[in-house]
Amino acid sequence: MNNGFIRRELMGIYAVWWREFKVFQREKSRIVSSIVQPLMWLFLFGSGIGASVTIGSIDYRDYIYPGILAMMVLFGSVYFGLYIVWDRKLDVLKAILVAPVSRVSIFLGKVLGGCTDVILQVIVLFAVSFLFPAINPWGIPPALILLVITAIALVSLGLALGSLFQSLEGFQVISSFLIFPLFFLSGALFPITDKLPTWLQGLVKLNPLTYTVDGVRGALLGVNIFPLYIDFVVVIIFAVLMFLLGNVLFSRMK
Repeated sequence: MNNGFIRRELMGIYAVWWREFKVFQREKSRIVSSIVQPLMWLFLFGSGIGASVTIGSIDYRDYIYPGILAMMVLFGSVYFGLYIVWDRKLDVLKAILVAPVSRVSIFLGKVLGGCTDVILQVIVLFAVSFLFPAINPWGIPPALILLVITAIALVSLGLALGSLFQSLEGFQVISSFLIFPLFFLSGALFPITDKLPTWLQGLVKLNPLTYTVDGVRGALLGVNIFPLYIDFVVVIIFAVLMFLLGNVLFSRMK
């Protein structure tokens, strides 16, 4: 009986993951826009600012490459919570919740589905890393692991927000209120130095995405503020907390 329960839960996780993955495959415009947007940041914004700015000996476009990877994970992961609101409107979520599977398994399946979507997009962006001379290809595996952990945290956060709202507009307002400060205070577009105002330094160091950007930048460029193990520890703690929060809110959803 115990084996039957475990098998049912695993099948539930797989079914939810597969459903999210198939939805992602059908949305061709979403896939294209999610890849084109970071490329525009890199080649338009990065090249424009990079014409007059360098960070040490590193071209500005190369310098922001890790930050744009983190941005890709941030936007794709948090906005994944929109599907909770949308599924609720279509009564799809109701059909899923009445399945003989625990809500923990359903939530885990959705987290895995969201992470799969985001990481596939990240891999595409890694595929063009050869266009950035300063990038160390041997740093891609640890950078990818850190981005996966970050995706778990942010997909959980997105699902937690989606569990609280019944309207797409309400979700978008609150998620945007969170996303943009997380991005702009992560050091994705500027170096974290003592020259920053004290209040800004404090906000940057409180931002968990800062440690993702720092860790990915350290792995790919060898430029980091904190030791890599500190970056991993902070991001792992953030992922655990967000997963627990998301699971609690999702389980209470009606």
